[in-house]
Amino acid sequence: MQGERFIPPGVIFSIEIVPSMGTDSKENIRRGLSDREALALTRLAGRGRTIITIGDIEEALGITYSDAKQIAHDLVRKRWLDRLKPGTYLIVPLAAGETGEYTEHEYVIADHLADPMYISYWSALDHHGLTEQVPLTVYAATTATAGQVPTREIHGVTYRFVTLTERKFFGYRPEAIGTHSVDIATVEKALADCADHPEHCGGIIELAKALGNADGLDTAALADSLLRMENGAAIKRLVYLADLLDIELAKRDTLEQGFTTGYPRLDPTRDDDGRHSRQYRLRLNVPEPELERVAGDRR
Repeated sequence: MQGERFIPPGVIFSIEIVPSMGTDSKENIRRGLSDREALALTRLAGRGRTIITIGDIEEALGITYSDAKQIAHDLVRKRWLDRLKPGTYLIVPLAAGETGEYTEHEYVIADHLADPMYISYWSALDHHGLTEQVPLTVYAATTATAGQVPTREIHGVTYRFVTLTERKFFGYRPEAIGTHSVDIATVEKALADCADHPEHCGGIIELAKALGNADGLDTAALADSLLRMENGAAIKRLVYLADLLDIELAKRDTLEQGFTTGYPRLDPTRDDDGRHSRQYRLRLNVPEPELERVAGDRR
């Protein structure tokens, strides 16, 4: 194919993929690279980049944005790039083979879908080893509006971003994910976030299990997170669960002062039934045997 092969020494992307015996269709096979395409991928991969933007191609080759956009389009067509969102792409390495089936760690992909963002809710519970369930959705917090960061599916994984106010956007730190660094909620902030939105962690039972599994929990940091978020329902849920699990919370009196007058549901993912608890100002809409099992497992 004229102009589609470029094989200088040391350029790892400069090959032409051809169908192997038994391949059903050329449409599923990666195509050869032009000189500029090979050079762009080699330079960016050489910098340790696995997810890139059109601007990265523009800078790597010293070309116009329009030309870089065309190169990105061609590399997607040839299956050397996988489009994650408009203008952002995953480099598909040689190791992916001729069909280009490859993905990056879910948290690294999430990190490139919203800015700012941090991994939280059920995903953070999983990361910290606080849940036995493996969530099928990656949950992250952001200050971007829902319209700016829609829920999307990439390589069979659903990415859901929960919009928080600036007041609630804290309590995370960078953690190593492979060769990348991704912001992930601390154990204490993840629990507080889940109390704020139990629907994003599998419900109150999963939160109770996570709280019970949190060995070495810094209850002062947990209390500070709850108070800083200023959500009375979240405070009441965590205080109730801590009492259920015989966990002594720091700043208990201050937390109780944050109890609001209403009776929100203990688990907002369940029906609006169950008795009202005057002590916690909650509607206890989870059958007591379920809660007792969680407490019993801990003891």
